[in-house]
Amino acid sequence: MTTWRSHRSSRTTAARVITGIGALFAVIEVVYILMIIAGANAGNAFYGFIRALAVPLALFFPGLFPVSNPDIAAILDYGLPAVFWLAVTGFIARMLGR
Repeated sequence: MTTWRSHRSSRTTAARVITGIGALFAVIEVVYILMIIAGANAGNAFYGFIRALAVPLALFFPGLFPVSNPDIAAILDYGLPAVFWLAVTGFIARMLGR
């Protein structure tokens, strides 16, 4: 006996995967923001790992808005990419789900 999967369910699955990837990228950015604001030890291996992931995911956003307060600068530099990834992947998932 064979079962047929509709194209709708495979599109929904792909949309969920894309949304999950965007959420993962946003979580990485938020964790990095929290580590900067909390003053995490920059020599720590976990900090270095998160930084190695967060900096390339920030794309062109760091330094876009010059701010003198380092905490607000971190929020802008890495918070905007988090929102960007959620919005872009949500848009792509919505288009794919149709």
